[in-house]
Amino acid sequence: MGRNGMMEYWNFGMKLEEIIDKALEEDLGDGDHTSLSTIPEDATGKARLLVKEDGVIAGVEVARMVFQKVDPGINFVQYISDGAHVKKGDIAFEVSGRSASLLSAERLALNFMQRMSGIATYTNKVVSLLEGTSATVLDTRKTTPLMRMLEKTAVKLGGGENHRMGLYDMIMIKDNHIDFAGGIRQAIEACHEYLQRKDKVLKIEIEVRNFQELDEVIKIGGVDRIMLDNFPVSDLKKAVELIDGRFETEASGGITLENIRYYAETGVDFISVGALTHQIKSLDMSLKAVK
Repeated sequence: MGRNGMMEYWNFGMKLEEIIDKALEEDLGDGDHTSLSTIPEDATGKARLLVKEDGVIAGVEVARMVFQKVDPGINFVQYISDGAHVKKGDIAFEVSGRSASLLSAERLALNFMQRMSGIATYTNKVVSLLEGTSATVLDTRKTTPLMRMLEKTAVKLGGGENHRMGLYDMIMIKDNHIDFAGGIRQAIEACHEYLQRKDKVLKIEIEVRNFQELDEVIKIGGVDRIMLDNFPVSDLKKAVELIDGRFETEASGGITLENIRYYAETGVDFISVGALTHQIKSLDMSLKAVK
């Protein structure tokens, strides 16, 4: 994803600039007093972003914005693009300018990049396990508050796809909605009435927990995708055959690196994996001064 593409992506939800501003406010407060007190105001320096383990890099463009937000005079030279596979020892970028400014921006740039790269790396690993199947890996809303757009961008950089961005861009009828609405038919009909009344066009997905609920949804129709929640692989295969292409299909729940290939081989269209954006190990990297 190029620089322009990333900025277009940030037309959704909170702007990246807002997030960086708030993150800098959280970290800097009224000043980086350690750097301000120990380093001469006119001292300049250079540093490089060193990758310390293999993976997929993400967040280079975010880091660029962090450094230039702290000090527009910082020169940022990029060597590796977001989404690229990297190896231990690679240099992602080089920054030069006021030494105190480089140190003030360092931690926040690393925090963004390490987490985003960890997500991109894990996503790429999951995607690679499905090669040769027709299944698409999706993320979920299990994201860090206010970091969703960054984390979902990292999923795409790792080769996965985004599910809905939030509660506003898709209708997702889950078990609690069905129970509160009084049943599957009532929930589906209420969604259509709502969309017509509000003059909105949104895809409708519904979660089913067993074959009884699946049969009911197939008979009622009126949805675009059926999420098959916590179906064992053998049951998922049977469910996909019953649906027979009339609706998109999505598997969710109980899916791990060890069994995801078996789920994909059932012919299901999508597999949503919450672990893409939570319980993630950050990719190791550091900013090293150039002497």
